Amino acid sequence: MPVLSPTWTDERIELLKQHFDAGLSCREIAADIGVSRNAVIGKLSRLNLTRGRTIDDRKVQDKGLSPSRGRKAVPRLQYEMLATIYGETAGPAVSGPIDETNRCSLLELSENRCRWPISTPGADDFCFCGNTAPDGQPYCAGHSRLAYRPNARARVIRS
Repeated sequence: MPVLSPTWTDERIELLKQHFDAGLSCREIAADIGVSRNAVIGKLSRLNLTRGRTIDDRKVQDKGLSPSRGRKAVPRLQYEMLATIYGETAGPAVSGPIDETNRCSLLELSENRCRWPISTPGADDFCFCGNTAPDGQPYCAGHSRLAYRPNARARVIRS
């Protein structure tokens, strides 16, 4: 059975302190000493070595936001999907009536047909829209405008 050497020798602890005083990051210290970043963080904590925070850092932390991140960005997938299908114009939610001649049952539903449910599941008249859905999208153009409407606040921000 091999004998394991201790991770934190006196030399490594001295190097840790020197690098910490020099202002190196935990990642840089870990790479130089030859231990993991988490090992460096843990040892610094056990040695009660901390870096002072500025007043601005404390204010940001108290608000629950990290200094590098402000508000969370609005997810762009819906907007990009709509922009791809309809262009950048923000037209009305539905520009005209949706064709009802292609309705189909679940068994008739295929990859390029609109999956928008019509009526209530279990009802006698329950079916799906069945119109052509562009480029593998789940809904036809009319139902996509209903399903992926950007909220009013996002429209104001984009304007």
